[in-house]
Amino acid sequence: MLSRRFSVAPMMDWTDRHCRFFLRQLSKHALLYTEMVTTGALLHGDTARFLRYDESEHPLALQLGGSVPGDLAACAKLAEAAGYDEVNLNVGCPSDRVQNNMIGACLMGHPQLVADCVKAMRDAVGVEVTVKHRIGINGRDSYSQLCDFVGQVREAGCRSFTVHARIAILEGLSPKQNREVPPLRYDVAAQLKRDFPDLEIILNGGIKTLEECREYLLTFDGVMLGREAYHNPYLLAQVDSSLFGSNAPVISRAQALRNMRPYIERHLAEGGAMHHVTRHVLGLGQGFPGARRFRQLLSVDIHKTDEPLALLDQATALLEGH
Repeated sequence: MLSRRFSVAPMMDWTDRHCRFFLRQLSKHALLYTEMVTTGALLHGDTARFLRYDESEHPLALQLGGSVPGDLAACAKLAEAAGYDEVNLNVGCPSDRVQNNMIGACLMGHPQLVADCVKAMRDAVGVEVTVKHRIGINGRDSYSQLCDFVGQVREAGCRSFTVHARIAILEGLSPKQNREVPPLRYDVAAQLKRDFPDLEIILNGGIKTLEECREYLLTFDGVMLGREAYHNPYLLAQVDSSLFGSNAPVISRAQALRNMRPYIERHLAEGGAMHHVTRHVLGLGQGFPGARRFRQLLSVDIHKTDEPLALLDQATALLEGH
């Protein structure tokens, strides 16, 4: 049974396979999500590249963007064949680009279509199909409309809803502003859990600490962290003991980066660049003497060196004891 007690949100340009491999060094139990992949990219693009991951990344979910039930079903089959543990439908992304293709938050205005999409995917695969959504969109942001959305999608068989506890404003705000300007309404998400006690409700939006996670887990079935998990990844090192009751020793920053070395060597051997991987570890450099130098090594100096692994070893040494 897949646990969604703690997960790291799907984030465009951030939660690629290198980022997920790194986060997995810090927590064995956190559920990890891919970046959103559109059905068009998966069906007509480099399918193998979009679905690629390392086995150690499990438990792992693929997030899809789309609104054509048949296309989503075909993509869900690809995900299941590739070994993903869950398929998630994006009903939360507010960007103009995806709206024009009926992807993301604009689908909150079309609950029956979302239900049709979920049913098509559920009929096609055995892995669980979940939905990540907002609490509304401008012009359709009443609580009764939210319940209508969740109710219709539940009828299609969806049992797990990740609720980003903000509305999305579809005109006039950038995606970044849509993550910050509309106020967080955890009370609305909590009411949803009370009114749909049979559903798994995961809270997302603005959560920053494991103390907050523990508090919200008294109300919700799970918590999902996004930007905080990326910018301050070392908080994941405490997740297994703090939220899953694990007795395994907490990994050090230095050991987490040492664990990345063979992976980076393989990536270099395949013709990749080290910064493809190490851009995701910069958040390890926080709150200790030498942290700034650590970040400089892996963000600036990395582009000037002919010996990237030596630079990596130098950066790892700065983490020792912190």
